[in-house]
Amino acid sequence: MADRPYPGVLLDLLRAAGDRVVFEEPDRVTTGAQLLALTGRIGGGLARAGIKPGDGVALAVGVTAEALATVLAAHAAGARVTGIRPGLPGRHLAHVLGQGDAAVIVDAGRAASVPAVPHLRTVASLRDGPDEEPVPLARPDDIARVIHTSGSTGLPKGALQTYAALAAGWAPHPERWPLALRRLAPRLGRHLVFGTLASQVMFEYGTMALAAGGTLVAAAPDLPGAIIRHRATSTVITVPKLRAVVAAARAARAGPATLRALMVSGSPLDPALLAEALDVLGPVVFHGYGQTEAGMISMAAPEEMADPRVRASVGRPPAENTVEIRDAAGHPVPPGDIGEVFVRTPVQACGYLGDPAESAAVFTDGWVRTRDLGRVDPDGYLHLAGRTRDVIIVNANVQYAVPIERVLAAHPSVAEACVVGVPSAATGEAVHAYVVPAAGDLDLALLRGLVRAELGADAVPDRITVIDRVPLTPAGKPDRDALRRWT
Repeated sequence: MADRPYPGVLLDLLRAAGDRVVFEEPDRVTTGAQLLALTGRIGGGLARAGIKPGDGVALAVGVTAEALATVLAAHAAGARVTGIRPGLPGRHLAHVLGQGDAAVIVDAGRAASVPAVPHLRTVASLRDGPDEEPVPLARPDDIARVIHTSGSTGLPKGALQTYAALAAGWAPHPERWPLALRRLAPRLGRHLVFGTLASQVMFEYGTMALAAGGTLVAAAPDLPGAIIRHRATSTVITVPKLRAVVAAARAARAGPATLRALMVSGSPLDPALLAEALDVLGPVVFHGYGQTEAGMISMAAPEEMADPRVRASVGRPPAENTVEIRDAAGHPVPPGDIGEVFVRTPVQACGYLGDPAESAAVFTDGWVRTRDLGRVDPDGYLHLAGRTRDVIIVNANVQYAVPIERVLAAHPSVAEACVVGVPSAATGEAVHAYVVPAAGDLDLALLRGLVRAELGADAVPDRITVIDRVPLTPAGKPDRDALRRWT
């Protein structure tokens, strides 16, 4: 099985599932055998449309059996597959659609959101042919996926992942699951999916659920309502959505009864929120760190998080991954020191589409330069300190945004904190903190004192601004550029 071209292992999972329900929608269920047949018919439609190995195929699909079959069929065809995320700003959408794909495929739920472009086809037009056995045609060195970054610093960059990298992935291979994922797998019985199955994260956890014998359950992303309605046991969740689930559970004095696993994705999770989530929801939160360019880098399971030092980390990298912390000159730093995180993973991308200069800057000598700052503690847990561009130089001393945010957010009066650097005639740069109150009035002098005691005088916010909410990028991450524009 390991030697078969990707996605042979996924097709084998469907064959093995047979009459077991693998996909559930509000109005129907789909078995493994039915999904395999649907993949074959859509694959035949792609072949009749002239799609061959190496051709680009952009997918604007939702969370239906046809959507999953279309993703599988496109990979079986050996195409270069680009997933189009719902809700892309117009400029980002035009950029993604302008990358020379041989076909743009939409399903009924997404058709209205995609403008008329050449080679536009519908899933319905592909699926109505004769039954065919899906046969993987991928070549290992061909590009399998173009995974776009959030575009928080400009237009989204398209990270290129080969079929060899996809075949090296952990998701459909129980024998490759590291400890945290082995603890996660039994909890994926009814795994909630939403948004698009062409998403890197949604697809990876979805295929892991199938490998664990679970069922994918299609839903709207109205958490926690969807978890309750569909009796879901697990789902992927962003930090803002986790806040909403925790608040709802606290108000109801109980979390969703069936919930067993929440995989937090998209942005770092504040230890104070993580502690509250574990307290209110129970041991269900899996917290980790990954990047578009490298896949999953590290993860911590709930069983590890009784230790507050682990809650402050983003977990431990599995043995297959290598993490190195380097200084500004590219040299490894002493153990425990903060530097830039460089990683090597079996599934890492090999460059950016149409951007050789940025490719050379990020993909260096087999390593991925994450542009995140971090350190590794004596137990091997990785701790993040922010992005390299989130360094604030105060009186010629380096301050990191994330530790300041964590001190502020740890106080019960603060629901959320976000820190940026601003120019200062007195100190070169100064810390400006934006805080969202949890309840009541904030004692700003007290908050400054907490930062001073924990991190020193130069880390103390020169200004603290109270806001109703932290602005988010389209990918759901804190929008620091928007905050800088407010200063």
